[in-house]
Amino acid sequence: MTPNQIELVQNSFAKVATISDKAAELFYGRLFEIAPQVRALFPHDMTEQRRKLMATLAVVVNGLGRLDTILPAASALAKRHVQYGAEPAHYAVVGEALLWTLERGLGAAWTPEVASAWTAAYTMLSEFMIGESTPARTQVPST
Repeated sequence: MTPNQIELVQNSFAKVATISDKAAELFYGRLFEIAPQVRALFPHDMTEQRRKLMATLAVVVNGLGRLDTILPAASALAKRHVQYGAEPAHYAVVGEALLWTLERGLGAAWTPEVASAWTAAYTMLSEFMIGESTPARTQVPST
């Protein structure tokens, strides 16, 4: 990612963070709409999950300029997601739901440049996490 893309992601997230509860509700609503099969991977009460989502996004967004500070946590998260039943294909629908949420949350501030920056950030991180989950996936016992 370029420094300009990092700045665009960080500045736009600062705006979304002011509506974090609503943004998290939008995100999970959209995710379960486009991929209803993933609903079973989440708890019935989503309150804590929504809080975790926004907290994780804040850490990632704030660390984009210093990837070495966030990649170890992203690796651990990817491996935990395998234990929860996440599959590599889920990353694409999560990305779609995230971008959709950001577009709604930012309104007119969702410009093509901001969309491109978020796409680059999500693509980079999701590809890393998919790669990190592959060794963990081979160690999960089949049921």
